[in-house]
Amino acid sequence: QIQLVESGGGLVQAGGSLRLSCAASGRTFSNYTMGWFRQAPGKEREFVAAINWGGYSTVYADSVKGRFTISRDNAKNTVYLQMNSLKPEDTALYSCAGRRGNMRSSWIDYNYWGQGTQVTVSS
Repeated sequence: QIQLVESGGGLVQAGGSLRLSCAASGRTFSNYTMGWFRQAPGKEREFVAAINWGGYSTVYADSVKGRFTISRDNAKNTVYLQMNSLKPEDTALYSCAGRRGNMRSSWIDYNYWGQGTQVTVSS
């Protein structure tokens, strides 16, 4: 079992960058596939990116491909989301999540969740 805490959100102008972090507690972080999801007001939660346990395989939503990069440091029990060229439509509450097993893009497949960090992109 892991506990997750996100940080790094904030207000940024369109075209700017932010790096989100998700710190995990627990001894077996490296056993977990990690994902980032986001939810804007009035919209469903959507997949952003995922990374496998070793960090050598990643997958992205089409809407963020080429702009966002997911990475992890298992020695620090942390997963990151580097967000570049931000757009107003990226505004949402961003949450990290963990699961055992292969990467998945459905939030239903993730068992462990953080509280989220708000990202707001102004035009």
